[in-house]
Amino acid sequence: MSTACVAVIPAAGSGSRFGGDTPKQYLELRGQPLIAHSIAALAAEPRIERIVVVTSADDDRWERYDWTRHGTRLRRLRCGGATRAQSVRNGLAALAGEVAPQLLVLVHDAARPCLLPASVASLIDELADDPVGGLLAVPVVDTLKRADAGQRILATEPREGLWQAQTPQAFRFALLCRALDEAGAAVTDEAGAVERLGLSPRLVRGDASNLKVTLPADIALVSAILASRED
Repeated sequence: MSTACVAVIPAAGSGSRFGGDTPKQYLELRGQPLIAHSIAALAAEPRIERIVVVTSADDDRWERYDWTRHGTRLRRLRCGGATRAQSVRNGLAALAGEVAPQLLVLVHDAARPCLLPASVASLIDELADDPVGGLLAVPVVDTLKRADAGQRILATEPREGLWQAQTPQAFRFALLCRALDEAGAAVTDEAGAVERLGLSPRLVRGDASNLKVTLPADIALVSAILASRED
């Protein structure tokens, strides 16, 4: 199979859990919007021929930034949906007719700015001939507790065999389209949609630093990670 890829970044969310008036993908992080760091990590991989960012139709923040460094390789689509799954599916629909059914599509969170280019390369390498596809993930190392309704421990869950899903998640174009069409908006990630087809995506070991910014305190943490890499 070809190792050429396309990356899709769903970025239509309002960041309601984060709070504030600025969608978290546009929060400033080391002098750039958070999403710029995610784009840069993908752009460092030469096999990714195109990076498609899916924003909401009324997003007026994208144009405030200079994206010319990425040239025609970066494309913005105003077709975001109410959910992540809808945004990804709408973005894929816009690419229909432009890409081959077997093209590998990497879907990455706009709010994971610490993605290592080496992790992207490993993901593409390991999925080059995989018929299903897969995702970056890390083994769970903490002890897990299941809570009851009163927020007391109900049980200690075994962590053996458990992995924490990250992004990018990578699947062939046609397979991903079919999976998202059949799953609808009920899934929270692309792997979950593919699993509903009865398939088993491959887990590719990523890096623990590939954190997702969800709460305000996460900004300081990812900023420190990026600063340490620059140093």
